Amino acid sequence: MYKFAPETAQDHWEVEALYDTCFAPGREALSSYRLRDGVPPVTGLCRVARDAGGVLAGAIRYWPVRVGPVDVDPVDALLLGPVAVHPTRQGEGLGRDLIEDSLALAAPLGWTRVLLVGDAPYYGRFGFTRLDTVVMPPPTNPERVLGRALVPGAWDGVVGDVLRWAD
Repeated sequence: MYKFAPETAQDHWEVEALYDTCFAPGREALSSYRLRDGVPPVTGLCRVARDAGGVLAGAIRYWPVRVGPVDVDPVDALLLGPVAVHPTRQGEGLGRDLIEDSLALAAPLGWTRVLLVGDAPYYGRFGFTRLDTVVMPPPTNPERVLGRALVPGAWDGVVGDVLRWAD
């Protein structure tokens, strides 16, 4: 059994170490990290999962982004990721639980749409589908740009580039 809680400043370096363990070296060179640079993650949606002994087993983060042409008032969206489960805890459904737990919190906080870069077969289980009209910064594979509407129709008519929140 795991306890889910908001990530705090005291969790930061432990979560970073988990991400380093779970992802390839150079993970911060990915284009999605350029969207995160200098932008604080979304408070309340970044979550950690700890076992009964308090050991970090998994973590998920979300970042605010904008989508659309810069000159036509882009829409707000959440960028999900990274999500990681410690290798010794994988296969227990913890990744699924982190995703479902955090997505359930997003709409009540006023968010209407979420996007990510990931594998469609995995994230399709959570209602994510390919966003054909949304463009992540290169060199992102467009087949891996996925989105989920938290309210019906939230992605309808959304076209354009994913932009840093501050831009």
